[in-house]
Amino acid sequence: MFDGPFDVFALIIAIAAFLVAIKASSQAAELRRRLSSLEETFDAQRRVQPPPLTPTWEQAPATAAAEPPPLAPEAEPAPPPATEAVSPPPLETSTEAAAPPPLTASAPGFEERLGTRWVVWIGGLALALGGFFMVRYSIEAGLVGPGVRVFLGGLFALALLGAGEWTRRKESISTIQALPIANIPAILTAAGTAVAFATIYAAYALYGFLVPATAFVLLGLVALGTLAAALLHGPALAGLGVVGAFVTPVLVSSGKPDYWALYIYLAIVTAASFGLARIRLWRWLAVTTIVFAVLWTFMGLEPELQVAPHAFHVIAGFTLASLLVVCGFMFGPTIEDGEIEPVSSSSLGAYLFAAMIIVLSSAHADLALIAFTLLVGATLLVAWRGPAATGALGAAAATVFIVFAEWAVRANPDMLVLPGGPLPGVGPAAIGSSVTLHLVMAAVFAAGFGIAGFLAQGRSNSAVIPVVWSAAAVATPIAILVALYARIAHLDRSIPFAILAVLLAATFGAATESLTRRETRPGIMISTALFATGTLGALALALTFALEKGWLTIALALMSLGTAWISMQRPIPFLRWLAAIFAGIVTARIAYDPRIVGDAVGTTPIFNWLLWGYGLPAASFWGASIFLRRRADDPPLRMVETAAILFTALLAFMEIRHFATGGDMISPPSLLEFALQVCVTLAMAIGLERLRLRSHSIVHNVGAIALSAIAALISVFGLLILDNPLLFSSVNVGGLVFNLLLLGYALPAMLMLLLSYAVAGHRPIAYANTIAGGALVFALTYVTLEIRRFYHGPVLLYGGTTGAEQYTYSIGWLAFGVVLLGVGILVNSERARLASAAVIALTILKAFVIDVWTLTGVYRALSFMCLGVVLVAIGWLYQRILFRRQVAPPPVPQTGS
Repeated sequence: MFDGPFDVFALIIAIAAFLVAIKASSQAAELRRRLSSLEETFDAQRRVQPPPLTPTWEQAPATAAAEPPPLAPEAEPAPPPATEAVSPPPLETSTEAAAPPPLTASAPGFEERLGTRWVVWIGGLALALGGFFMVRYSIEAGLVGPGVRVFLGGLFALALLGAGEWTRRKESISTIQALPIANIPAILTAAGTAVAFATIYAAYALYGFLVPATAFVLLGLVALGTLAAALLHGPALAGLGVVGAFVTPVLVSSGKPDYWALYIYLAIVTAASFGLARIRLWRWLAVTTIVFAVLWTFMGLEPELQVAPHAFHVIAGFTLASLLVVCGFMFGPTIEDGEIEPVSSSSLGAYLFAAMIIVLSSAHADLALIAFTLLVGATLLVAWRGPAATGALGAAAATVFIVFAEWAVRANPDMLVLPGGPLPGVGPAAIGSSVTLHLVMAAVFAAGFGIAGFLAQGRSNSAVIPVVWSAAAVATPIAILVALYARIAHLDRSIPFAILAVLLAATFGAATESLTRRETRPGIMISTALFATGTLGALALALTFALEKGWLTIALALMSLGTAWISMQRPIPFLRWLAAIFAGIVTARIAYDPRIVGDAVGTTPIFNWLLWGYGLPAASFWGASIFLRRRADDPPLRMVETAAILFTALLAFMEIRHFATGGDMISPPSLLEFALQVCVTLAMAIGLERLRLRSHSIVHNVGAIALSAIAALISVFGLLILDNPLLFSSVNVGGLVFNLLLLGYALPAMLMLLLSYAVAGHRPIAYANTIAGGALVFALTYVTLEIRRFYHGPVLLYGGTTGAEQYTYSIGWLAFGVVLLGVGILVNSERARLASAAVIALTILKAFVIDVWTLTGVYRALSFMCLGVVLVAIGWLYQRILFRRQVAPPPVPQTGS
């Protein structure tokens, strides 16, 4: 009857048309019933006429005439008041015709649920399973022949169907109301339908009594009968019938599966189920059918996969779902314009997933690829005509990327876990699929998604639908390009792919410009942002394909700067986020390899790959933050500002480490490195303190505090403890004056003093005083270490302390205190005078605790004499200059007259 398996589509479409005709007939019958009911109601109202109602203003003159005449002279009667016409109340039916109010039904108890519902459900399921297991038992035990088995199965199915119809008719003429949730006629009919499905399938697939054409016709008739019966019996029959129909091939199976017979049978069952779901608007039935149909795809995934019947199965299911399930398309249910319906989208997505599994399981066989391409193209068409299925575009884009990504990995498994080079046993089998076919598919998919996504803008009054189209139009071509790059270029530098990426970026850029000139439509702004994102993403890919080593990091940082500038020219909100995303990608890149180019940094100080790898991104992020700040202070700006501060600090730290270690980035730190890091960190903190006063940026504020804290940690643990040349380090500090002590202690003290003045009046007093105290500590440490350098040479760790050295410490501390006092007096600084008092107090403590016990002879005497002279001089200065008291002149003596 059929020359090939795909000829059944004509019959499937005929079945769908027949289902629509059934629905139209039922709707006409319902309209005739309602019309008859309205006519009967109208006739009843005409037989019962209400008495005429007279308006109150018409009865008023008669009442007035019955009263005695007034004593006053007659006057002309006043005109009746203008009142609105009073409409009579609606008529109610007579008491005899009125139905008694319904009684409130109480909740069913356990016994009622057990006796009226559960036993009905279990009984119907047991009847259906009993028929199936009887067939299996007869096969295993060899009780009767195949013909008798089929005949008995048919009789059992007819008996169940007859019992269901007889009980339905009995209940329709009785006064007992059936339970909709446990309808006995429906369950009996469902069991009979499932047994009939199993009997016909066994007669065809197991025993060969029926040729494919006859089996197809009989199964189609049973499916149509199930549909018609479900219209009468309700969802119980639909649910059990569908489950029984899909489980039948599992319970009654043959040793050698015939996938053509199986999938023709499943196509008929799917058509009947979708038709019933469409007529009765049972979405659960459509979802159940789709789940079972997709699960049956996995049953046939064997090593020697037969692609043709599996392709027929997914194409037939996809076609039926498009015709009967997708809302607003062909024969599907109606839906409001602009609404994405989950069942419509997920139904197409499920069959796309099944088609993708067939492609992957068949090692990208040509027939599987063609079927998959047809379904993806059909998805675009259905989503274009039926917006309710727009959600399936995401599934289509995802499956396309998975197919191409798996193809790339299948051809190059070494790029996942192994180093490059040939692998034994992975050659022809991994790349056996047609490269030309994949390239043609890639071009078709990229053009289809891109063009359709652009043309879909402005077609809908909903904002979600054009956004989904634009997202698919941008993501799919980029994903395909990445997969092809991995497959063909093996993730290596490739100028041809860079050119393709540039062309793709130009296409997206033209789409962005076109959309910005259009009138405002729902979703147009987000779609424009997505196409602009695609433009910049394609440019980033072009740089990735064309560049290597640290140039990619630099290029991505420049992309952030360019995106920020474009956001000023085209105020698309997402562009600001995109600039921040590029900054985040670059940050993740340096977290993976802080040296940017691995071991190829070189040994040249300053002018090496660290300068370009950190300096250019830092400059780019600072420029991007300037552009972004001109419009708003928002999270994207703060992310870019954070990246700018981070890369600036990392540039300084990495260059200092490279310089101090001679290029050996894993060697332990030294006094030189700690000194340079503290000085640079303090200088950056001073700069951010000045900058935050103008920008009022929270990032600059936090960055200044963070840099100050880092400088404090390095100062205390690095310079004062770990690498202190007087405690643990045997470092050679250098010359007498120009040495590491000047860089590690004097210069940090000056920078700390400047930082304390930078924060004075803008931060808490304790914060500024703490930094000033650190400056005092480092200045006093410098004086002490310089005296040690004078007596012990460039290595301060070794050698005892002589009396002259101990005396010199006291003299040096006194001199330092006097200098601080002089500065405090000259510039009228209370902070300097208090620092001087602290140093003098420390000197006094040293004299009475250390000098008195360690010094002998003339050094001890000189130490106390100098201390006394200085203290008296300080007292004189305070009395005569700072706190001078004016002496009152003596009183003038009085002279007598």
